[in-house]
Amino acid sequence: MLEHLLDYEPPIEDGRGILPLADAMPEQLLAAQQGTADWLAAVGAPTTANTDAQVAATQAQQAFTALTTATPTPDQNAALLRLKTPPAVQHLVGMLTAYDWAFVEQAKELRGYAVSQILEETKNPDARLRLRALELLGRVTEVALFTDRVEVKKTTVNDDELDAKIKEKLARFMDVTDVSDVSDVPAEADPS
Repeated sequence: MLEHLLDYEPPIEDGRGILPLADAMPEQLLAAQQGTADWLAAVGAPTTANTDAQVAATQAQQAFTALTTATPTPDQNAALLRLKTPPAVQHLVGMLTAYDWAFVEQAKELRGYAVSQILEETKNPDARLRLRALELLGRVTEVALFTDRVEVKKTTVNDDELDAKIKEKLARFMDVTDVSDVSDVPAEADPS
């Protein structure tokens, strides 16, 4: 049953990339568990037929609750460490993926609701509220009526040009004059 492991030679690790369990964040721990489950499937490890699907689902639900609430990180890690089987890890990953999509959909719905409420306020009899609602509506991304656009222009300047511009600005603001070094001028002959 385990004959495939006789020829298996895993790469030798030096241990520098190993993160102590106490320092791991929940997302790192879950990624490691998912990687282990994927690796076990890739090497053809037999699945445990006697694993109770309900126990795996319950463990995944508890871990999901710990990850999606304000649970402290050590408690989140403890909930993740209770996931002992690949089906439990895969169930949790599926739940988190569905949660992410539901969150995105909920955000879209809330955005649509906010825009529709602002649109309703444009019909308010109070001119101040009407004007404010129109301003907020103009700031909506699709309308983009009041967005500030900044144009960035990149020019390359050599050192001499840059030095000349700095000296020009200094002269304009500080009334500075360019001074020449007199140590290079030859001394006049002494008339005596």
